[in-house]
Amino acid sequence: MPAKLIALCIDAGEEAALHRWAADGTLPALGGLLRRGLRGTVRSLEGFHVGSTWASFTTASHPAHHGFHYLVQLRPGTYDLYHPADEGMYLREAFWRPLSRAGKRVAILDVPMVPLDRSVNGIHVIEWGGHDAQGGFAAWPPEVEREIAAEFGPHPTPSNCDGIARTPAGFAEFTSGLERGAATRAAWTRRLLAREEWDLLLLVFSESHCGGHQAWHLHDPRHPGHDPGLAAGLGDPIRRTYRAIDAAIGRILEDAGDATVIVFSCHGMGCWSGAHHLLRDILVRLGVTEPSPAPAREPLHRAALRRVWRALPQGTQGAVRALLGRPASRPAPPSPGPWHARVSEGDQRSRCFPLMNGLAVSGIRLNLRGREPGGMISPGAEQEAFEAELAADLLAITDERTGGPLVRRVLRSRDLLAGEHLDILPDLLVEWDDTAGTGNTQVGGGRGATVRARSPKIGVVEGTNRYGRTGEHRREGFFVAAGPGIRPGELAEPLSTMDLGPTFAALLGVPLPGVDGRPAELT
Repeated sequence: MPAKLIALCIDAGEEAALHRWAADGTLPALGGLLRRGLRGTVRSLEGFHVGSTWASFTTASHPAHHGFHYLVQLRPGTYDLYHPADEGMYLREAFWRPLSRAGKRVAILDVPMVPLDRSVNGIHVIEWGGHDAQGGFAAWPPEVEREIAAEFGPHPTPSNCDGIARTPAGFAEFTSGLERGAATRAAWTRRLLAREEWDLLLLVFSESHCGGHQAWHLHDPRHPGHDPGLAAGLGDPIRRTYRAIDAAIGRILEDAGDATVIVFSCHGMGCWSGAHHLLRDILVRLGVTEPSPAPAREPLHRAALRRVWRALPQGTQGAVRALLGRPASRPAPPSPGPWHARVSEGDQRSRCFPLMNGLAVSGIRLNLRGREPGGMISPGAEQEAFEAELAADLLAITDERTGGPLVRRVLRSRDLLAGEHLDILPDLLVEWDDTAGTGNTQVGGGRGATVRARSPKIGVVEGTNRYGRTGEHRREGFFVAAGPGIRPGELAEPLSTMDLGPTFAALLGVPLPGVDGRPAELT
């Protein structure tokens, strides 16, 4: 049994790139682990590999059990929308709590989208540089928070990485900030690692996640907004960020001794694709969703202030926030239109309506009798017939860019999962085809931002993607383990995101009953 376990996550690290750069010497620390360790793939949950990935990792359970699928959710039995972060986030406990109760000393460092856990037997740090920050930097015990803040300061990139300036100077500053962030994260982690013999030290590098979303078009020539000149002058931001993380991992491993080391990513990243921004218009054309009223215009003075704020350098933004003592603002859903606290009146009168589930796989909620206040479709035969017809209509839509289907699959949540919180989830999941990359209006002069969809039922629906991210998630992640007793080679089957926590716990001799994940056989 190992004396300690160090688990390091390259958040949303792209599996193929990690292997390629480990093999060619770009990532020497990772390359060394792969040569002597046990390699494998991590696969996030089908239909829920965007918003619920960290929930499924943290709780070792699936969304119908932990009750989380996105940053904003519909409250069952109502038309109200709410932020799960305001209500404790998940409906199952984190896997490190049983470890704490078993007397294991744990350091949980920057796992995304979890509230501060003051019951932990050790140290908990959240959102020093977390992606999609929900409340801002905090740590337990309080002296750890004071130490990190005083000696290392805030992360050098914005708390919400969607706020970067998408200009050559903005991307240069952003990439440099990610590199400095990874190095600084390693410095304060090594400080904590040296403090005592931890049973589990779990650290997440969020820099790879933020970089993948914002700079994929500078890494991947297939993206419509790819700028070879800027990419050549700046250097591939994804490669630079992964190199900085690898260097940070190498420094941490200098202090690892004979610890078992696991490096992983819960899911991956790829070129932005799909047409989530067309979903509502498509449902309206199909006659199953009522049109939404035109959104109210933002007051001119607020729009002007927003432009001024976005023009400020990232370091200045961070300094202003720190000076004012303001945490990161709650991120709005990444979709067209503002955040609302309630489903629109048009949606309430519809047979179904879009429900945010991430952008690679969109959600649709049925207005069911007995569940929604204004239910229009009866569960059972009527629901089955409606879902079958809607799925067929969506699958019949052609993407004019490729001549192929716009939608790859339409899945039913209840076919994938069962549990006490199934009613929190979307009923249908629309998995967009990723054959063609989708651009946006904020990079590359808007190339590839407009998508035209066609079918006999909808005619032609056209829309332009204005959301600035250029990378979006893929299900496949990365895994390598090395240390005393770990067999070298390759895992026969991919690990589920839900299996990681039970695997860590099993290495420490603590079972996790009542979870959906299962420990991997590493020895």
